[in-house]
Amino acid sequence: MKNRCQPLVRVQAEDFDIAAEIDRLTAGRKDVGAVVTFTGRCRDEDGKLAALELEHYPGMAEAEIGRIASEAAERWPLTGLTVIHRFGKLLPAENIVLVVAASTHRKAALEAADFLMDYLKSRAPFWKKEHPAGGDTGHWVEAKAADEEALGRWRK
Repeated sequence: MKNRCQPLVRVQAEDFDIAAEIDRLTAGRKDVGAVVTFTGRCRDEDGKLAALELEHYPGMAEAEIGRIASEAAERWPLTGLTVIHRFGKLLPAENIVLVVAASTHRKAALEAADFLMDYLKSRAPFWKKEHPAGGDTGHWVEAKAADEEALGRWRK
């Protein structure tokens, strides 16, 4: 694609500002007709979860997310793309991941964001440990078969 956007990828401990990320992709742009955001947040699992801990290998996580984001930018005519994934110990209601896809038309932005989330759930190299309420030391979470199955619709 001729005018492919350059995705911005960040892996960070700090929270992110959704409005600021949208503004960064749209400021001064008159060709943006759609901005789709997806924010993944930590759930409390009906009061059973005290925290979710995310670990990663620095450099490796950014590279893989960057590869996935670049593929989205090649597949859809996006004017901008941001992917931010947090790590560390996150409490219920805290943000975990943000995808912001901007395009001239909504379909491209919607599909790109959906694609990215499916791939992030199954391919981003993060390890998740659930810390249950009540002080238990927690346990590592296995990948879900449903997340892997969701990728099937995107394979060429």
